[in-house]
Amino acid sequence: MHKFMNLALRTSLTSLILAAIAIGSQAKENKIVSPDGHLTVSVEDRDGLLYYSVAYDGRQMIKPSQLGVIANTGDFSRQLTFKSADTKEVAKDYSMRTTKTAQVAYRANQLSVVYENVDHHTMTVRFNVSDNDIAFRYEFGNVPEHTHIIIDEEKTAFLFPSQTTTFLSPQSDPMIGWKRSKPSYEEEYTADAPMTAKSKYGQGYTFPCLFRVGNDGWVLVSETGTHGNYPGCRLSDYDAQKGYSIAFPMQGECDGRGASNAAFPLPGATPWRTITVGTTLKPIVETTVSYDVVDPLYEAKYDYKPGRYTWSWLIWQDNSANYDDQRQMVDLAAAMGYEYVLVDGLWDQQTGRERIAELSRYAQQKGVSLMLWYNSNGTANEAPQTPRNCMNTAIARKREMAWMQSIGVKGIKVDFFGGDKQHVMQLYEDILSDANDYGLQVIFHGCTLPRGWERMFPNYVSSEAVLASENVFFQEHHAKREGFELTMHPFCRNAVAAMDWGGTIMNRYMSRDNKSRHRRYTSDVFEMAAAIVNQASIQCIAIYPNNLNELPEHELDFLKQVPTTWDETRFIDGYPGKYAVIARRHGSQWYVAALNGTDKPLSLNISLPMLAGKNVKHYYETADKKSLWPKSAVKNTKVGKDGKLKIVMQPMGGSIVNSL
Repeated sequence: MHKFMNLALRTSLTSLILAAIAIGSQAKENKIVSPDGHLTVSVEDRDGLLYYSVAYDGRQMIKPSQLGVIANTGDFSRQLTFKSADTKEVAKDYSMRTTKTAQVAYRANQLSVVYENVDHHTMTVRFNVSDNDIAFRYEFGNVPEHTHIIIDEEKTAFLFPSQTTTFLSPQSDPMIGWKRSKPSYEEEYTADAPMTAKSKYGQGYTFPCLFRVGNDGWVLVSETGTHGNYPGCRLSDYDAQKGYSIAFPMQGECDGRGASNAAFPLPGATPWRTITVGTTLKPIVETTVSYDVVDPLYEAKYDYKPGRYTWSWLIWQDNSANYDDQRQMVDLAAAMGYEYVLVDGLWDQQTGRERIAELSRYAQQKGVSLMLWYNSNGTANEAPQTPRNCMNTAIARKREMAWMQSIGVKGIKVDFFGGDKQHVMQLYEDILSDANDYGLQVIFHGCTLPRGWERMFPNYVSSEAVLASENVFFQEHHAKREGFELTMHPFCRNAVAAMDWGGTIMNRYMSRDNKSRHRRYTSDVFEMAAAIVNQASIQCIAIYPNNLNELPEHELDFLKQVPTTWDETRFIDGYPGKYAVIARRHGSQWYVAALNGTDKPLSLNISLPMLAGKNVKHYYETADKKSLWPKSAVKNTKVGKDGKLKIVMQPMGGSIVNSL
């Protein structure tokens, strides 16, 4: 719930901020404080170098860290001279259709500091500080004889106190992996690691990056507002003197094609760097900063519908892109009341365009719409799947999208991007913008982290950008780590953006016959709870026709009605990589989902004040000595008047509490 200060407190804090700035004008230090007074950002220059630091309730969360950029218009990282500072209050109320919170009342205090370089060109660093979030960016005005700015390097750094540990996913080397398709943001997280640990590839870490500052609290670092205006960035490896620094894409990305630096017209600004700070994980899970500081880039031309989809490829793989298999998936979606079927790659070869049109008509008769898979461009890597060369140019893209609209297709999944250079970010933007003209929602795979895109692009749905469920199918190693991965993401990857995990898997074995290959190591209730914990407005429920006969009725009933849009999200309990308890409200109904990522039973006494004294439906599990999986059940129970409820989760199990 958003905090609103009374008039006296607001006046007092505003005076404090202004006083700090007035003093700072002489002392070369300026401070800005959050509306609730807990979060403080200090900006100072030392011998021409510009630094910022962050404190929460007087505890240092980020030590003095360098700011600045090096550009074609001059060096804005050294020999800087302070020119001015001002502050104002920021208030923005907005609604979102596709994120974890439907209505947001954003309140922040803003500090803008202006510095001049040796060429007498100015740079403004703008900080927005809300109760638990910081967003900052660099802004540049007009420069004589320059219509644009080229930024070759950011000096932006994040220097944490020595007691800090990390929860990070490494950036891969370029052009490695399957068909030279990396980087694709599909690397394993390492939890509770020291800052001195080197990244797996020596290329730093992908956003978002989670840090625990000893017993003082948590910090989540990411970025937002990146589209065709800038490359996608990451954090470097740790340097004891500087900390972590903003890094541009590697030159080898996209098979060496395209520039690795940034360019935009003047006047203009960089994307926002974001920092979420809290003494607990609650602000990390509940943050909306990715959306708070950006605005829609265009209006929605159509009424886009959230929902669930079936997807044959996850278990049935490439050979399932044929008409008969896809018709089965349409029938399954209709039986479950789902809105969509995703037809994956090779549909153009195995089904063909004429029969895809026939399938689309059949699906619509059953109240189901198709989404179609596409290869993004085919030049950044060697991924062979078709259809290719349909999304890489405006002419091809609009022709393809017009055809999809004519047969009633409602969405696309575009795959295999292979880099974060600015021209690739422009391709994401172009696909989204064109898709809006033809009533298509968009999911990205083999792709970068979305950066505020749910708010910026009204037809954007989600991105993979994670070591997703397909890996549970590919390797038993990842099946064994599914619990760890899915208890990481509420605190990092999914905290800043929608995530297409790729499927709540209900098959117990990773095979079409549900008897062969390796098994699923998570429980049924774990998978069901994951459909709530994993946030995306269109979610894959990876059930198959066999599941209709194999699953207990109470599991099917839950999967038929599980929502994908949320009015409110609350952190209940958890620790990254071990367990997570997240509550989400859809209308008047609360869904409290718990995941146990460990191999031991877990008992929790959770606090649910919004359900205090109320009757609820509780999905739970008991150990089954005759089976590899615990036995699921459902019962009606009552939350204590104090809001307390005890839940027990089996190893790699889950729990769901649903208000009646």
